[in-house]
Amino acid sequence: MGGFHMLDIIVVAAIALALFGPKALQSMARGAGKGVAQAKDMKDKLMSDLPVEDITKITDNIPQVPLNARQAVGMLLASDAGKEKEPKTELKKVEEDQEVKANEL
Repeated sequence: MGGFHMLDIIVVAAIALALFGPKALQSMARGAGKGVAQAKDMKDKLMSDLPVEDITKITDNIPQVPLNARQAVGMLLASDAGKEKEPKTELKKVEEDQEVKANEL
């Protein structure tokens, strides 16, 4: 049900050899190899031209997408907990500003 076995590959190779002959099969394999080599070269050239640092910064700013219900609930609870903490820190900042002003007077 999954993948190729060695016997499958041998049968396919024998049928291809019988249909196309050894010279045609050799030239097709050579052409396929050259095509794969060109694709690898193009991929390497593209990867060297990409600004990897910029892409990393952008992907860090994209929020994580939950893959199942448990992750979604966990993310919602974490965001709610973060929202509850934010007003407390703002209150502390206001109190600190008031203390600084009182000390200046």
